[in-house]
Amino acid sequence: MDKESLLSLYRQMLLIRTFEDKSAEMYAGAKIAGFLHLYNGQEAVAVGSVSALNPDDEIVVNYRDHGWAIARGVSPRAVMAELFGRKDGTTGGRGGSMHLVDVEKHFWGGYAIVGGHLPLASGLAAAAQHLQTGRVTLCSMGDGSTNIGTFHAALNWAKLWNLPIIFMVENNGFAMGTPYEDHSPVPMMTKPKGYDMYAEQVDGQDVMAVRDAVCRVADRARAGEGPSFLDVVTYRYRAHSMADNDQGRNRTEIAEWKKRDPINLFAESALLNKGVKAQDLAEIEKQVIAEVEDAAEFADASPEPARETLYDHIYAQPVANMQVEGSLIKPATLYSSNGNGTL
Repeated sequence: MDKESLLSLYRQMLLIRTFEDKSAEMYAGAKIAGFLHLYNGQEAVAVGSVSALNPDDEIVVNYRDHGWAIARGVSPRAVMAELFGRKDGTTGGRGGSMHLVDVEKHFWGGYAIVGGHLPLASGLAAAAQHLQTGRVTLCSMGDGSTNIGTFHAALNWAKLWNLPIIFMVENNGFAMGTPYEDHSPVPMMTKPKGYDMYAEQVDGQDVMAVRDAVCRVADRARAGEGPSFLDVVTYRYRAHSMADNDQGRNRTEIAEWKKRDPINLFAESALLNKGVKAQDLAEIEKQVIAEVEDAAEFADASPEPARETLYDHIYAQPVANMQVEGSLIKPATLYSSNGNGTL
């Protein structure tokens, strides 16, 4: 990769880190409601992965999804507005933090049900195979998802049909607050063996290692060689969610992982040694901070979704008793822009 491409990866990781820190601030200030799962420490996984994929490849992830959306090129303004539940969010404020979606970016979110998105990802891969689109599906999950029935069903189906899909475990060592050794009886790399699936373990703190691995397995999928499994070893610095006090984790362990911070590691190994100067990185940081501040201001200025749109995108056919504040909502209001009640 040339210097500008490398700097782009650095900027994306720093943008995600800064965005997540700002999201935590906004949550503490009651601008964001519900649950909020932050990505600090895992930035190299999303950035490295997305940089290795084509723009029309499908991406399906769990609810720790802000970083993935930004890496995919979704506007920080739209992501922050979605976290605020505002009209200008990625889905008009309907999804919030745990259900980020951007159809144009082939980013299918953000799923709140642990492991629930895996069969859907296999379905996307089956569609790509059937329609011969050449697209690859990347499905990211946490290590806790690998103990759930849908994990085994999705891997079984993918291997049986030789689907073009990458199953990626962002193995941060904890299922919520439970250490891996306390929730799984076997090492992670043992699990894909049950399906005779190609598998690699990857250093998730190294953005280039992630990129290289995803390039390899994406090429396998496009060549018709079927599904792959990546055990990406990483670490999250923050609690499972902002609602979690994170008392169960060892502070010394967190400090040790921060010695291999993905952003600093990349700067030292790939940028500063190739002629990039510290002031160049400082300028990128200044730009990123301004972009995130702008996203927060944009989100705060974005209007609340109109009450009359409450039932939009829910039912394909009108339902007679739809009401907002006791007033019936007419089907024409909900489903038609021409006022005649037609779909």
